[in-house]
Amino acid sequence: MMLTLAAFVLALGLLIAVHEYGHYRMAVACGVKVLRFSIGFGKTLFRWQPKGSSTEFVIAAFPVGGYVKMLDEREEPVASEERHLAFNTQPLRSRIAIVAAGPVANLLLAVLLYAVVNWSGMQLPAAILASPEAGSIAERAGLIGGERVQRAGFDGDELQSVESFEDIRWFLTRGALEGQDVRLVVSGPVGATPSDVLLKLSGMDASEANADLFRKIGIVGPFSRPVIGEVTAGAAADKAGLRNGDVVRQVGSVSIVDGQQLRQLIRASVLNGEAAPSVWKIDRAGTQFDVTVKPEVRQEGELVIGRIGAYVGAIPELVLVQYGAADGLWRGLIRTWDVSVLTLKMMGKMLVGDASLKNLSGPLTIADYAGKSAGMGLTQYLLFLALISVSLGVLNLLPLPVLDGGHLMYYLWEGLTGKPVSDAWMERLQRGGIALLLVMMSIALFNDITRLFG
Repeated sequence: MMLTLAAFVLALGLLIAVHEYGHYRMAVACGVKVLRFSIGFGKTLFRWQPKGSSTEFVIAAFPVGGYVKMLDEREEPVASEERHLAFNTQPLRSRIAIVAAGPVANLLLAVLLYAVVNWSGMQLPAAILASPEAGSIAERAGLIGGERVQRAGFDGDELQSVESFEDIRWFLTRGALEGQDVRLVVSGPVGATPSDVLLKLSGMDASEANADLFRKIGIVGPFSRPVIGEVTAGAAADKAGLRNGDVVRQVGSVSIVDGQQLRQLIRASVLNGEAAPSVWKIDRAGTQFDVTVKPEVRQEGELVIGRIGAYVGAIPELVLVQYGAADGLWRGLIRTWDVSVLTLKMMGKMLVGDASLKNLSGPLTIADYAGKSAGMGLTQYLLFLALISVSLGVLNLLPLPVLDGGHLMYYLWEGLTGKPVSDAWMERLQRGGIALLLVMMSIALFNDITRLFG
């Protein structure tokens, strides 16, 4: 709990500080007087003002946002000798730059975070496919499990080299959500000729990005050897005589390829509320023998599944993915762009009803992910920060009146007509924007509660 809270507060504070610092630095660069730079709202906890600076820096009690208060005639009287320092007297290009600088700062932070991860390197699962889910798109495409993916890309585009299983997962996510078919160049055993596999994702009903999405595609995780891990005393595996390190070669008449396939067979072993026993062929230190295993019946949500009380599948083969200075930065830029585009497309789909509103996440889900990613190590936490930073940057560029994008919309109108938006219209749009934002926040909070406590 403490780790989750600390990771969430740190993430929120950092992303808000970077966002507001973007506004602040651009305002100073454009000659605008900044009165206050605040992280959070409510009661002031810390306050300081550097010598020779006109800006008061504040950390407040509720770190759920922040603001940069600039000299502005619309908010309070401005002395004639300082009128040239007021925000509202600046040329249109300067006001646009100041408002856009916050979201841009978040996007640049994401580029840097992705680049840092690329430079430091990651141990990731190798690009070897597990057995596909029965009846899935991957199975219909001819995949059986154990194939190593060499290149991947969208059908019709130039294929890219694949470094790890995470590259494959990213292509599958984008392909499903954007309605594009994905082409893989795969090889089997050593010496096998690489072959093309087309995953027809364009016809999927991918309204929500969740685990079911990958089950429909059929590629849930990377390849892992069908090895039995830690066995729980008194559980089905223990009663059958299974031991840590046993390799499962066959279940009934089915030859076992990998851990994913074995897990599927165990889960599907329940029929009419009763788990059916089956004969397993086991390889233990080179000696093969048969055991009879009867899984235990367990309830998982609305499903009734089989369990054996043991870890199934070895740790996937890992590869070190690391890039040099220029390549790592470039890949960070490309990943930030891709995530931004995908985020905008998903928002557009939700707006027209082609994607589920369940994709919206609120503070509880973000806090949960912050804690989980921090528990997995610094690299995963940096990737989490990068993803949230992209989301914050894109969200603030949306043309909602209460957001930075709404102000940019006003300036677009001013640039086209030569006149600013009237105060009356500004007030109407602000009220509408607040109402819409409250609706979005309510839906996100409902989704949080459903995910975490439903």
